[in-house]
Amino acid sequence: MTKFLMPTLLAASLALAGCAGLAPAYERPASPVAAQWPVPQTAAADAKAADLGWREFFTDAKLQALIEQALANNRDLRVAVLNVQRAQAQYGVQRADRLPSVNAGVGQTAQRMNGTVTRQYTATLGVSAYELDLFGRVKNLTDAALQTYLATDDARRSTQISLVAQVASAYLTLAADQERLRLTEQTLLSRQDGLRLTQRLQSAGVSSTLDLRQAEIAAETAQADLATLTRQVAQDRNALELLVGQPLQPAQWPDAGTDAAVTQTAELSAGLPSDVLLARPDVLQAERSLRAANANIGAARAAFFPRISLTASAGSASNALDDLFRSGTGMWSFVPQVTLPIFDAGRNQANLKIAQVDRDIAVAQYEKSIQSAFREVADALAERATVGQQVESQQRLVTQTQDALRLAEARFEKGLDDRLTTLDAQRSLYSAQQSLIATRLAQQVNRVTLYKALGGGLPDGQTSGQSAS
Repeated sequence: MTKFLMPTLLAASLALAGCAGLAPAYERPASPVAAQWPVPQTAAADAKAADLGWREFFTDAKLQALIEQALANNRDLRVAVLNVQRAQAQYGVQRADRLPSVNAGVGQTAQRMNGTVTRQYTATLGVSAYELDLFGRVKNLTDAALQTYLATDDARRSTQISLVAQVASAYLTLAADQERLRLTEQTLLSRQDGLRLTQRLQSAGVSSTLDLRQAEIAAETAQADLATLTRQVAQDRNALELLVGQPLQPAQWPDAGTDAAVTQTAELSAGLPSDVLLARPDVLQAERSLRAANANIGAARAAFFPRISLTASAGSASNALDDLFRSGTGMWSFVPQVTLPIFDAGRNQANLKIAQVDRDIAVAQYEKSIQSAFREVADALAERATVGQQVESQQRLVTQTQDALRLAEARFEKGLDDRLTTLDAQRSLYSAQQSLIATRLAQQVNRVTLYKALGGGLPDGQTSGQSAS
């Protein structure tokens, strides 16, 4: 019966060779988000973010130079690149299992018996334990390794997009805080002049002690703000240096404030949510992980079927080293082996369950990545729809408070109002100017955020959907 077992198993294995696709047929899960953005898109847009390289989108020369330095020196991005190289090597290791490994060996066996030493020399070339992948176990493991490698490259691109946006946001924040610092310095000088004037008036009996205290409070408030903003600017510079990955020179700090745009001002096309799914590498990464989990199910299913491995060698053997390769010393061996799982205490079933649960987890993570991408874009679009109006309103408020201060100073000089009215107008103007800077910063950061959320931030000529080679 034994002589019939091997042919029977081989025949069954060959008949089931078409089962190499034991992995479930992959189907992309339905998108769990709406088909349209919640904010209507009325304005005509010029370009899609994913097709717009960061050099085209960011127009400020200093910012371009900082982004370029960050892409070369940032340690998080460097780790992401190394992770890609590691995943590529792991894929190469797994892919090698699909081909037999051929090894050459030269050996000597010495044995002493009854005072006589005998030796045998061998030289062989052979294949060791090569698995015939009739049920696709090795193929599915290789497919899973490939998808993991591609997912790692998607993670690298996602890290790059985030880094570009982080550098731009840090640069804008530094520019805004430097502008606020200059405003506070000017305000402090003005309030100190006002305090000296109030002191003279109070000494002459024209101004009250309350006026003096109010002037002192205004000057000390500006002094405290100056200390806070000086510290904040230093911290902003430290944050930017960390992102860039190396120390920066003062000439590399931003010159202008928030009134100068560092990005193109033309609106980006939001397109449809499905466009974002094709543009964002983090969504592609989640789908790659789902495909890998799907392939692992096929490998787990293949464990229920026989595993056939081949070990073979051919060469020469001789008792004398000089005769090793002479005629008549040839030798060969062929050792096929079939392993049929009969009882494993439920191990294979448990491994299959793990693979199926991992696939379900990957589905949930994929859907969550889509939902997160949808929300990021929707939030950025909602802010874009209102932040422009907010900037214009805040600009008008600054103009009105400047006029109110001019009128308050004129009435004070004519003796119609006391000093408190002028101080209140100064505080209102200072607050309005600070709010204008913050609103302009929000508008510029919103452009960067929307650019990133729509999948922009890769070098010119490289698309977000581009696979690693």
